[in-house]
Amino acid sequence: MSSPYRIGFGYDIHQLVIGRKLVLGGVNIPFHKGLKGHSDADCLTHALADAILGAAGLSDIGCYFPNTEEKYKGICSQVILKKAVEEAKAHGYNLVNADITVIAESPKIASFINEIKATLSITLGIGNSEIGIKATTNEKLGDIGCEEAIATHAVCLLTSEVDN
Repeated sequence: MSSPYRIGFGYDIHQLVIGRKLVLGGVNIPFHKGLKGHSDADCLTHALADAILGAAGLSDIGCYFPNTEEKYKGICSQVILKKAVEEAKAHGYNLVNADITVIAESPKIASFINEIKATLSITLGIGNSEIGIKATTNEKLGDIGCEEAIATHAVCLLTSEVDN
């Protein structure tokens, strides 16, 4: 018998580079560097989309939006996240909640968390109170600690439509 609840985990990391906007959770964050990637490189949104797809037992975002296809160059990651939610629904699952941890030495994102939650709430179709976002550093260790990258961990809970 299959459980009506499914947990998903997602992880993403992108290199910080000069000449790109920094987008996290669909929000432009003022910073002198941005994340390198084929899309807008929003590692928060990518991790969350993968968590949702994984919870539904589906493939990762690269299968839906290959970085080898020019038509996806610069795509807004909120489009990717919306597709993940749609795919989960098509397979009988609704998002209950999400919890996200951003790992970055800088910039500090605490003052942007409410705006990120509001943006994600619209894309996900759930309330702000169903989204947890935390930020931490890597204690000056590794690529993240040297301000060369930002990473994100995300978990989510899905439930089957019959239980809603």
